[in-house]
Amino acid sequence: MRLLVVEDEEDLAEGLRVGLARTGYAVDVAGDAAQAHERLSVNAYDLMLLDVNLPDGDGFTLCRSLRNGELDTPGDVRVLMLTARGGLDDRVRGLDGGADDYLVKPFHLAELLARVRALLRRDTGGATATLTVGLIVLDTARHTAALGGVPLTLTPKEFGVLEYLMTRPGHVVSSEELLEHVWDANADPFTQTVRVTVGTLRRKLGEGSIETVIGRGYRLTEAAP
Repeated sequence: MRLLVVEDEEDLAEGLRVGLARTGYAVDVAGDAAQAHERLSVNAYDLMLLDVNLPDGDGFTLCRSLRNGELDTPGDVRVLMLTARGGLDDRVRGLDGGADDYLVKPFHLAELLARVRALLRRDTGGATATLTVGLIVLDTARHTAALGGVPLTLTPKEFGVLEYLMTRPGHVVSSEELLEHVWDANADPFTQTVRVTVGTLRRKLGEGSIETVIGRGYRLTEAAP
């Protein structure tokens, strides 16, 4: 899944980027509202972690602009507000302004990751951190995968591709969509990175596990050991 961190404190922004990336997320960072506008207009993010206090505006305004359709951004972006302003009025203002959740600083990374997982599950109707398709079981909280009860060793990108496909079972997902949601802004769109990653993942899951639909993309099937 691809996340956007909007935070002007460089140390915190970098800490969030590293912590989220280690968990397998593709993460972009914006240091102010203008950069956030620019990134939101060109990239399809699954979730935005949004600071309230920004050098050129505030998160409340940015969130409202997003929810009111004033920002032309692809897809539906979940919003998790991060702020030191933990008063009741601020929390109500943020949630009424379109935020999906509100986390007060300082916070523990473990809680942040749990809230991120919970928000991302809303898109797929999932009630737990575990995804199951056929014999494939993916635990997004523990970052583990198994096929027929046998643990799988996956790279972060293989895990990300599998997670994205498992949230859309039976659907054809294009290479462009995978690149948008599993890789960050530094990915070269002209490389074969998606095809190569899908190929190595398919070999680990077994032939026939990921179907290639010519000219359209990839579809996860019920894999066999």
